[in-house]
Order: sequence, then C-alpha cells, then structure tokens
Amino acid sequence: MSTEPDLNRVLDEIAGGNVDAFRWIIRRYELPLRSYLCSQVYDLDVVDDLAQEVFIAAYRSLPTFQRGQDFGRWLRGIARLKLQMYFRSTARRQNAMERFRQEAARLLQEHLEQEATEHHAAAIEALLRCIGRLPEKLRRVVRAGLDGTKPVLLAQALSTSVGAVYNLHYRANQLLRDCVRKELSHE
Repeated sequence: MSTEPDLNRVLDEIAGGNVDAFRWIIRRYELPLRSYLCSQVYDLDVVDDLAQEVFIAAYRSLPTFQRGQDFGRWLRGIARLKLQMYFRSTARRQNAMERFRQEAARLLQEHLEQEATEHHAAAIEALLRCIGRLPEKLRRVVRAGLDGTKPVLLAQALSTSVGAVYNLHYRANQLLRDCVRKELSHE
C-alpha cells in the first residue's frame, strides 16, 4: 500500500471534519520530523515543543498543501520556519540576558565602589585615630614606615637596634589592626 493514497484519503477525511484523522499524519511523519529537528537542536524538550508547533501549524495550513507534492518536505518547510523563529527568539533572549547581566554588573560595580570608598574613608579615619592613641615611640615607628625611613636610620634616631625597630613595628601593626577593627565595628 502506497503512502500517497493513504495521505489523500486522510486529507479527505480531515477536510470532511474528522480531526482525529490527523493522528495518522502525526504517526506517519513524526519520526522523520523529529529526526530533522534533532539535527538542528540538541535539547529534546525543545525538539518536542517544536514538533508540536509544526504539527499544529501543519493542521491549520492543510488547505494550502497542494496534493501530489511531498508532504514530508512540506512539513520540513514549516519546521524550518519554526526553527528560524526559535533561533531568533533564543538569540533575543540571550542578548537581553547579556544586556541585563552587563547592566546589573555596572550598577553593582557602582554600588560596590561607593561602599568601598565609604568604607575606605571610614577605615582611614579610624586608622588615624588609632595612630594618635599609640605611645610616642610606636607613633614614630609608624610615621617612619609611612615616610619610607630605613630601619637603620630609625634605630639610630631611637638609640636602639634594627631588630628592636622591627619588633616595635610589628607591635604597632598589631595594636593598630586591633584598634581599627574595634573602631569600625562600633560604626
């Protein structure tokens, strides 16, 4: 039994109002159509959706099908249009998502920079208050470090050894770190 007479008979039944006859078309053409769609799209859920859309469009467009032509080719033509629409909408969504990501990153960056600036300013103020509370000898070690004074010269100025300067510097750093943490936690 050839496919064409069966197809013509089914098309006549559908034209006569028997919508259930379209099931024969689906059974007959579903596998080749899905194979074609799978060659273009790798997500099986998308293939299912596209196949369904193609069959719905084909059912609605049956009056435009010219008998004697290859029905499978006609279905693939509808599938090509559905694929083009799918790829366009996917590209639009991806572009929109990328624009959203860029805008969110820009807004976040501005917010983070503002927060960092405010935090940085608060940390500097806290550090200056803490330096002011240090004993004189430790304040001189911190000042010398900020000015870039060599430890040897500072040791001579303080009448101590270079090792003692390093110890004073370490102690000053610990005291400042603890003091700044306390200061910032109270703000």
